[in-house]
Amino acid sequence: MDERVLDLSGVTVRRGGTALLDGVDWSVGEGERWVVLGPNGAGKTTLLNVAFSQLHPTAGRVEILGERLGAVDVFELRPLIGYAGAAVSNQVEEGTPVLDLVLSAAYGYLGRFREEYGTPDLGRARALLGHWGVGDLADRNFHTLSEGERKRVLIARALMSNPELLLLDEPAAGLDLGGREDLLRRLSSLARNDAAPTLVVVSHHVEEIPSGFTHALMLREGAVVASGPLDEVMTAENLSETFGLELKVERDGERWSARAA
Repeated sequence: MDERVLDLSGVTVRRGGTALLDGVDWSVGEGERWVVLGPNGAGKTTLLNVAFSQLHPTAGRVEILGERLGAVDVFELRPLIGYAGAAVSNQVEEGTPVLDLVLSAAYGYLGRFREEYGTPDLGRARALLGHWGVGDLADRNFHTLSEGERKRVLIARALMSNPELLLLDEPAAGLDLGGREDLLRRLSSLARNDAAPTLVVVSHHVEEIPSGFTHALMLREGAVVASGPLDEVMTAENLSETFGLELKVERDGERWSARAA
C-alpha cells in the first residue's frame, strides 16, 4: 500500500557517545505486519520508542501516521498508537485492577483516577480482555498476575483506544511453550484481520514470528541489516549477519525456525 504509517529516514539516536540507532531507514505501509529481529543491544526497543513518539532522534526524520515528529503534539498523536511492553508494565502502580488499567488507556492514562467510564468503554475493555483469554482476571490486581497474563492484559490495553498502529515489544518473552504458542495463535488471528491496525512486533527469536506476518526488519548494533517482505529477507545469510553466528533457517508453513549451522 502507498500510505505510510511509519517513515524513518537516516534516524540516529546517540546516548553518551554510543549510537543506539545508526542511520536507520525504515518505511511501514498501512496494513502491513512487521517483525523486528535482532540480538540484545541491537536497538530494537529504542526503535519502538521512536515509533511511539516517546523518544526523539538525535538526527534524521521521523513521520508517524503522516505527522512529523518534532512538529506535532505527541499527546494528540499517542492515542492513535497502541504500545505494550515492559516499559508500560514497569510503570503500573501497585494495586491497580486489571480492568482499570485497560479502561484508562482510552484516555492515555496508566491507571484510573476520577474518570467516569460509560457502558461502551466498559464493554469494550471486558471484550478485549475476553478476546485475549484473560476476561476472568478483570478484578485482579495487575501485579498478582503471571508473566503471560500480564502480557495479554497489556495487549488488550494497547488495543483499547482502537489505534491505527500497534507496537508490541517482545510479547512472547518469558512465556513457556504453551503460553507462547497460544499467544502467537492469537496474534496470528489479529494479523489476518483486515480491520486490525498496522502491527510491529519486536522479538529475539524467529520462532516467535506469528503466521500472517508480512515483513521483517533486522538490526545489529543499531544499523539495518535487512528490511522487506518476510519471504525475501528471512535468509540464512541475513540472520547470520544479524546475530553474528552462522545459522541455518527452516520454514514449516508460515512458521520459521533457526539453529546453528
